[in-house]
Amino acid sequence: MTKEYLYKQPKTILNKGTGYLSGYTHTLNPYTGCTFACEYCYVRQMPVSLFRKGEWGEWVDVKKEAALLLNKELNREKKKGTVTIFMSSSTDPYQPVEYKEEVTRSLLEVFVSNPADFLLIQTRSPLVTRDIDLLKKLGNRVRVSMTIETDDEEIRKQFANEAPPIQARMNALKKLADANIPTQVAVAPILPSSEEFPTKLTEYVDRVCIDDYFMGDGSGGKRTSRLGIEKKYHALGLEKWYQPSVITCVEKRFKKVFPPEQIYISQAGFAPS
Repeated sequence: MTKEYLYKQPKTILNKGTGYLSGYTHTLNPYTGCTFACEYCYVRQMPVSLFRKGEWGEWVDVKKEAALLLNKELNREKKKGTVTIFMSSSTDPYQPVEYKEEVTRSLLEVFVSNPADFLLIQTRSPLVTRDIDLLKKLGNRVRVSMTIETDDEEIRKQFANEAPPIQARMNALKKLADANIPTQVAVAPILPSSEEFPTKLTEYVDRVCIDDYFMGDGSGGKRTSRLGIEKKYHALGLEKWYQPSVITCVEKRFKKVFPPEQIYISQAGFAPS
């Protein structure tokens, strides 16, 4: 798949936290677009994708001078009160283009010198370990939330073929934990997995957030439904995994190996704390 990279000068970098992320004062996206191109990604049904030429996953806008803008806006917002930031709500801050552009790293450098009250970094990329030096300086003001939707590589390839392998993500979690950086696993959205999935994760993390299409896409599952993902479940003979009751079954599995206080459901798992 050919990728198109454009450089854009944004007018603002911090956006008000709304809807599903209303617990945060702001959201922060270093890029627009995402080349991981996960088939289930609800952002495909948001204006940023719908009103853009080209398929989701084929293009990325790189935000120029993002660090300068962030520092300016942080100074302004901190005068108003507490600042809690979710990075990122509609892209992955560590998608492949970050290797070259380092926009996310430049933003973390700002947070080190001008910290927000809390920063959650949502990613599925092992590249986050590159920035351990900066993350350590943020202490308890940061949490890295690593998406691991399944323990089955074949399932991962069916739904998120361009995303990093599962074991690579788990290895990244281990490096983060060894550096004493607060982490969690986001089983979000739930994909078909084995009974042993929770046990495998106990080696890497002590906090898990479980979410599904019906609570986690910000529209009660309507955005995901418009993607036609249900048809894929049927085609793969996995239709029993595409229903609202699945999250309860998966939660029960996790409760067999994780203490209840380490398990969070949907929005509560992503809330600043």
